[in-house]
Amino acid sequence: MSILGAALFDTALGRCGIAWGERGIVGVQLPEPAGAERARLLRRFPDAIEASPPPGVQQAIERIATLLSGDPADLNSITLDMGAVAEFDRCVYEATRRIPRGATRTYGEIAAEVGDPGAARAVGQALGRNPFPIIIPCHRVLAAAGRPGGFSAHGGVTTKLRMLAIEGAPGNAEFDF
Repeated sequence: MSILGAALFDTALGRCGIAWGERGIVGVQLPEPAGAERARLLRRFPDAIEASPPPGVQQAIERIATLLSGDPADLNSITLDMGAVAEFDRCVYEATRRIPRGATRTYGEIAAEVGDPGAARAVGQALGRNPFPIIIPCHRVLAAAGRPGGFSAHGGVTTKLRMLAIEGAPGNAEFDF
């Protein structure tokens, strides 16, 4: 994987980061406390050079910011470089990417969709490794019975629930952030 650049950008959720290579986006960084997102992004992608995003990446940034402001935005056409992603994880990410804004699925439903109904825990682990949060909307995947489950980004489940509330997902409107 050849990483060409990285950039930080502001959203309603906080400052995010993005890294890209020749074949598309290689990673997205959700906000960290006190400006730590730059350090985390560069730790994840040590060869990245901070740069102005090329047009396709700039469009991705604008769509991400739009979605996090509560407005609809299509992230499905953003090109991702999944060259370093394991096959099972890729299947999980593709299924997760099909979950529409404002909707949710369970880990078990995603496991069944990828053809391994007993793999709910493995789905959760794959989503915990998701290098493309927001674009691959892992926050839309819940535990059984609508429980939030985990979330590996800073803020954990609180961040997950906040993102669902921003998108207007049922059962999450009571969170007023």
